[in-house]
Amino acid sequence: MAIERDGERDCVIAGGGPAGMVLGYVLARAGLRVTVLEKHADFLRDFRGDTVHPSTVTLLGELGLRDRFLELPLTRLKTLDVVVDSERITLVDFGTLRGPNNFLVLAPQWEFLNFLAAEAASFPTFELRMQTEATDLIIDGGQVRGVRAQTSEGTIDIRATLTVAADGRTSTLRDAARLVPLDSGVPIDVLWFSLPQPPHPPPSTLGYVSSAGMVVTIDRGDRYQSGLIIRKGGFAELRGRGLAGLRDRIVAAAPVLRPVVGTLTHWDQVKLLTVQLNRLRRWYRPGFIAIGDAAHAMSPLFGVGVNYAIQDAVALANAITDDLVAGRAPTGVLAAVQRRRELPVRIMQRIQRAGHRLIARSTSGRRIAPRWLLRILRLVSPVVRPVAARFVGIGLRPEHVRRRP
Repeated sequence: MAIERDGERDCVIAGGGPAGMVLGYVLARAGLRVTVLEKHADFLRDFRGDTVHPSTVTLLGELGLRDRFLELPLTRLKTLDVVVDSERITLVDFGTLRGPNNFLVLAPQWEFLNFLAAEAASFPTFELRMQTEATDLIIDGGQVRGVRAQTSEGTIDIRATLTVAADGRTSTLRDAARLVPLDSGVPIDVLWFSLPQPPHPPPSTLGYVSSAGMVVTIDRGDRYQSGLIIRKGGFAELRGRGLAGLRDRIVAAAPVLRPVVGTLTHWDQVKLLTVQLNRLRRWYRPGFIAIGDAAHAMSPLFGVGVNYAIQDAVALANAITDDLVAGRAPTGVLAAVQRRRELPVRIMQRIQRAGHRLIARSTSGRRIAPRWLLRILRLVSPVVRPVAARFVGIGLRPEHVRRRP
């Protein structure tokens, strides 16, 4: 039997990821009663999106959190380099953006989430419930009225004016709302692993690409969060060749890792990320909306997933705060949030699909691009860098915090 909680909340959010925590913070900052549910006991999980783009740093500044956030252990990058067939190319230069937020931040996601949780705890109307998993929706007369959640003490019901699914690409609440995502075919997966930096590391490099494969190397100070791109469904075959075969494939694509690849000694160090690209036809129903990966799973390409999820959260808070203060969550407002955020998502996903097709060439042993094209790219890269910085770092239709407490 479910235990009813005393008092209805203005908003209950399933999922303590970046979207859920930012939304919870912004709503509580406006004095609204917010509960965020996180099914795990802590935020300490590796191989999650760690890139915080200039657009998100700008939002943190608008919330008064920027300076304290930048005191965390993190890495700032002004440029993004890739090595294609042994040629280093600078594709993105964030330094061309208007300051002061003209850099990319690499911060372990658990540090970011712990930071947001600590800051939100200063608001008396904010509640974060760890080890509490949203399992179903409370629906009355076609209207979502809250969530049913599982805790260590049993099942509880939390009623709210607005229920938000920010519980990721395998969203339980999205399924409970009977909202089905449209999947785009993705030809690649990623094997994530951590490697120490070699004794004489090269300049910070996003990845190495050649006919031998593609390896991502995200700089985390003394180590790399690394990823080997493989063809979709190819993990079992690769695992059958043993760890030696995996290490050989990594080194073939990224020779700079040869001195450190021997630290991969067990398959437990390797995590398979099944790359998804999908979006919902409709993100909402009365009293309910999905945001972030629950509404649109993004590819790791360009590392935009975290930032698009946060943009969703800010757009929703901007649109719905006044109504929640009045005790309502109009369906028309939720529809408007989808209309505002769907166009940037559609455009980015279309570009990601094109990128997948290009990257997939490296998983089949083909050259990713002819040499003449690489030469042209290198020649025009000074022109491309500021455009790419704007596209990757700021994004399409960036959001800004409108409401003040």
